[in-house]
Amino acid sequence: MNIKQVGAQLYTCRDSLRTAPEIAETLGRLREIGYTAVQASSIEAVSYREFGRILAETGMVCCATHEAPDQILNSPETVVERLGELGCGIAAYPYPSGIDFFKREIVEAWIAKLQRAAEVLARAGQVLCYHNHNHEFRKLDGRVILDLIYDGAPALKGEPDTYWIQYGGGDPARWCRKLAGRMPVIHLKDYQTTPDNAPTWCELGEGTLDFKGIVAAAEEGGCEWYVVEQDTCPGDPVESLGRSFRYLRENLAD
Repeated sequence: MNIKQVGAQLYTCRDSLRTAPEIAETLGRLREIGYTAVQASSIEAVSYREFGRILAETGMVCCATHEAPDQILNSPETVVERLGELGCGIAAYPYPSGIDFFKREIVEAWIAKLQRAAEVLARAGQVLCYHNHNHEFRKLDGRVILDLIYDGAPALKGEPDTYWIQYGGGDPARWCRKLAGRMPVIHLKDYQTTPDNAPTWCELGEGTLDFKGIVAAAEEGGCEWYVVEQDTCPGDPVESLGRSFRYLRENLAD
């Protein structure tokens, strides 16, 4: 893994993205740490065009975005336009909002919409990925739902989230191998348990996940971007992203 392939998921810093100056300050701090790329999420204070200008001023690029689920499913053409404004080629479906995973007809109709959206982006030279949580590791008619998604939407690419795979009972490295050639982005997110035996997030290298094995499997599968994310942090989110970046640079980067 080249350290220049490592990006920061801005959802981690969502409380510091409420104005254009805050966005510029946050990006500047991430650049000082060593990040050269970010994934756009929770960018609501400025247009994508303006966000792209701020990125350029701080010497960074946008490697991928998360777009609104309803927009992806019902008007993927507008996602194509948004990515064009930003100069980014990868978007991800962030969360299966309102999907009843216990009803096959609902799941199948939803997967068909994901396939259509992925085809629309592909025709524009862009990529639609799927970002999993733990929900997709339930079984429907004896099959893991995440398998149903990828089998039923062959144009859809993967954005596996290591924490949520672990939380759902899966093996992150195994899923990287399953998605070989189909995984332009991965979310690197560590997993640990609290003193009360509840699962929670932590900085990379401070939890239980085998990132050496995960990254090796992702590299073998042609992953382009390794995006660091931490849903909640013990203090300053940028400082947590910094600790994770240093862990990757010191232990896993070429």
